[in-house]
Amino acid sequence: MSGLVNKIKTFVGLAPEYDDEDEIFEDMYDADDEYVGTSTISSPITRKKNNLKVLSHPNSGSYEVMVTEPRSFEESLDIVNNLREKKTVILNLHLLDAEQSQRIVDFLSGATHAIDGHQQRIGEGVFIFTPNNVAISSETEKARVIRDAFWNQPH
Repeated sequence: MSGLVNKIKTFVGLAPEYDDEDEIFEDMYDADDEYVGTSTISSPITRKKNNLKVLSHPNSGSYEVMVTEPRSFEESLDIVNNLREKKTVILNLHLLDAEQSQRIVDFLSGATHAIDGHQQRIGEGVFIFTPNNVAISSETEKARVIRDAFWNQPH
């Protein structure tokens, strides 16, 4: 309650003058009692003040890249689950025959499209599939030659 009285005094212009650091810390601890919680020490996630919650941001984690080499089509469902969990997947199909590889790529292409993700072939039998929060940028050899020719001209 004394914290509220001090806030009103401060607003009116009758702020208390602190001669000692202990009084400042006491006011800080009094203000901490206004938080709702079951223990004296509470985490920022569960602390409440004036019906406001402090929550961690869902995208605060780092990005994860999964490299997978499936041995059968049945493993493609696990790859889709990784995409749904916002993980980028690099798919290496060198262990499968052409028919199985085509089935997996088609299935993952459809799943990636369904989650508004992105896909790209990055090598012979190697593909990258990303969720919608990760964009793929690529530069073709032709674009690289044009860029180098343009920037390397003597002016």
